[in-house]
Amino acid sequence: MVKREKRHSIPELNTTSTADISFMLLIFFLLTTSMDSDKGLGRMMPPPEPDKQEEMQDVKKDNVLTLHLMKDGKLTIDDEEAEINPSIRKTIKQFVVRVGESHIIELQVDRSADYDSYFKLQNQIVQSYKELDGYKQRIKEIIVNDEDK
Repeated sequence: MVKREKRHSIPELNTTSTADISFMLLIFFLLTTSMDSDKGLGRMMPPPEPDKQEEMQDVKKDNVLTLHLMKDGKLTIDDEEAEINPSIRKTIKQFVVRVGESHIIELQVDRSADYDSYFKLQNQIVQSYKELDGYKQRIKEIIVNDEDK
C-alpha cells in the first residue's frame, strides 16, 4: 500500500485590520510629537525705494557704536568685551542720548556665530530703543506740562 503524505497548508494571517492600525499609529504620532518652529526675526525691513539716490557722507567715528559678535558668542562693544544681557541696553541708551539723532549702531556678526546669540543681541538693541521712546515721551510730557503752567 502506498502512503500518501498530506500536504500541510500554511495558515494565512488575517491582515484586514493592519492598514487601520498603521493609520491609527501614524495619526497618534503626528498628534503627540512636537514640531520645532523656525526661529526668525519679527521685524520687516523697509521696502527699497528704487528712485531714491543716496549720497555718500562722511561719518564721524564718535557717532558710531560698533557691536561685534564673534563666532564663540563673545560680544565686543567698541573693542571692549561685554556680555549679551540687559546691561548692554544701558550702554546703547547712553550712546544714543549722547550723540543724538546722527548716531549709527554698526552690528558686525561673524558668519559662524550662533543665531540664538544674534537674536538675543538684536532683541537687546530693540528693547533699548523702546525704552528710549518711553523716555522721550516722558520728556515731551514734562515740557508740555511746564508750558501749560
